[in-house]
Order: sequence, then C-alpha cells, then structure tokens
Amino acid sequence: MKRPAAPRAGASPAPPARDDAPVSTTTPARSATASRTWHAALALVVGAALLLQAVLLVRGAGTGTGTALVRFFSFFTIQSNVLVLAAAATLALRPDRDGPAWRVLRLDSLLGIGITGVVYATVLAPGAQHSGVDWWINATVHYVSPVATVLGWLMFGPRPRLDRRTLLLAFAWPVAWVAWTFAHGAVTGWYPYGFLDAGALGLAPALLATGAVLAAGVVLALVLRALDHRLPGTARG
Repeated sequence: MKRPAAPRAGASPAPPARDDAPVSTTTPARSATASRTWHAALALVVGAALLLQAVLLVRGAGTGTGTALVRFFSFFTIQSNVLVLAAAATLALRPDRDGPAWRVLRLDSLLGIGITGVVYATVLAPGAQHSGVDWWINATVHYVSPVATVLGWLMFGPRPRLDRRTLLLAFAWPVAWVAWTFAHGAVTGWYPYGFLDAGALGLAPALLATGAVLAAGVVLALVLRALDHRLPGTARG
C-alpha cells in the first residue's frame, strides 16, 4: 500500500478543516430555475390583475379617462403592486440581480406590498365587499401578491442586498407618495383611503394615521435588513 507523501522540509502543514469555514453563496442551477419560475408567475398574475383593474376602472369611470388613471395610480396598493411587478420581472430574467437602484426597487417592493397586505387585512378588509372579477383582482393585489412576494424573497433572495444606504433611499418613495396624496387631496378633495381623508377627518388625524403607517414601515425595513444578513446568502447564481 502506498504511503502518504511526507511534507517537504520547511513546508507548513495544511490547516485542519473548520466547521465554521465560510461556504459558497453560489445559487444552484435548480434554485435559479425555481426562482425564475416563481417570479415569472408572480409577474404574470400581478400584471394581469393590474391591467384588468385599470381597464374596468376606465370603462366605468364617470370622471374622464385622465382623472380615472390619475386616481388609479394614486393608490398605494397599485404603486406597491407595480413595484412588485417590476422586481419580479427582473428576477425572472436574472435571479441574482443586483445594483444600487435595483436594491432600492426590491426593498420598496417588499416594504410597499408588506404594508399593503397588513393595512388592508386590519383596516380596510372588514368593510370591503367584492364579487366576480373584482373579487379575483382584490384577492390578487391584497393577498396573493404580498404573500408570494415575501415568500419568494425568503426562499430565493437574492441576499445580501439591504445595506444602510438602500434603507435610507427606499423611504423616498413612501414620503413622496404621502406628499402627493395630501397635495392632490387638498386641490381636488379626493383621497385614496378614508383614514387619510384630511377633508373629512381633519388634517391632524390624517397625519397621525400616516405617521403610524410610516413608523410601521421603518420597523418592517429593519426586520427585513436583519433577516437579509442572517438568512443564507444567495449572492450569485
């Protein structure tokens, strides 16, 4: 039997294997395929719901097409689902997507749709009644999209992506939405949600409700960042 070669004189012995040695974060091919499939399906379902809702809204609007579309895209729910659609579509093409702007898009999609799901389930759903196609659209944008987006991120990442700069930049969109909502409402008297209606409730209660939602967004962002750094990495695939 052949003996193992003795180490050369002066050569350092190989270090023993360590249990805590870093492991590769490369995404296996089958995980990349699963990620593409998941996000492609999500993009298709959300895109179909948004398109159908926009068509139905314009057809049934009594305020003109322009006003109907402005109001349609003024809903936080709609903007959140548009962000989900954009993020899911890019991940369907490339599961290891990265870049400063994309990181902000991804975090905004998670924050927006997470807040959408929670606020709808706790505040808006008890008084909502839907049937037929409206039921399917409502279920998609308020339930399917939030759950599928968060589950997709937990399962496929990509991670890590959420640094401090991304967290700060991500809140530019919610703040801009709040500013638009109150400015547009002050001019037209129309608000997308009753709990933000400064005309009916008064400015102080509406701002208080807005502040509570933004505070919840900050907490959610911190939780996502903590998970982003603690869950298994999926950096390259």
